[in-house]
Amino acid sequence: MNNQNKTVELLKPAEIEKRSFEIISEELENTEVVINGNVPVTGAEDAKVMSVIKRCIHTTADFDYAKTMYFSDRAVDTLEDLIKSGATVVTDTNMALSGINRKELSKYGCSAFCFMSDEAVAKEAADRQVTRAHVSMEHAMEIEGDVIFVAGNAPTALITLGEHFDTGIYRPAFIVGVPVGFVNVTVSKEMIRGTGIPCILNMGRKGGSNVAAAIINAVLYGMR
Repeated sequence: MNNQNKTVELLKPAEIEKRSFEIISEELENTEVVINGNVPVTGAEDAKVMSVIKRCIHTTADFDYAKTMYFSDRAVDTLEDLIKSGATVVTDTNMALSGINRKELSKYGCSAFCFMSDEAVAKEAADRQVTRAHVSMEHAMEIEGDVIFVAGNAPTALITLGEHFDTGIYRPAFIVGVPVGFVNVTVSKEMIRGTGIPCILNMGRKGGSNVAAAIINAVLYGMR
């Protein structure tokens, strides 16, 4: 192996994340960053948006997130306000739930749940021949107060939320929608974008539970 042009950076553990974000910022200087498909990210107002985008890139090492993310009007401010008011967070996977910094979330009186592994959810989904994600979202709709829905895996979760909104049954306070995959992934994100519900989405096929958690964490860390 030829290591002539490779230099190992000797960093203390606490310095690694800081250095990672420095590299991301340096590379973004040569990248056209856009949000919502065509709006360049400029000015102080978009600093919070950039912090979310950078953490998505940090989580994935994928700079496509500098071009594919969608933020509804004042999305980060809205999400901050909901967290400060003690809203409940519901995820579509236990992986996303595990990735969210719940210690930080609890500082604002927020609780976080995932119903996907509940036996009652599994039984109801089997009886009705629908997905557990569908039933999980319906159970989450029974929670009192504002609910922040965080979907990184199941497009069915977004579709369920969109359909219940369209029929006037339920309006989510906020949706983080970044399912990954091929079946119904892009259409589910387009559905949520068309509802006008406050949201942060990554359009296209990319996403994942790690990205969903990263978005919530980026907002939480920005509130420190």
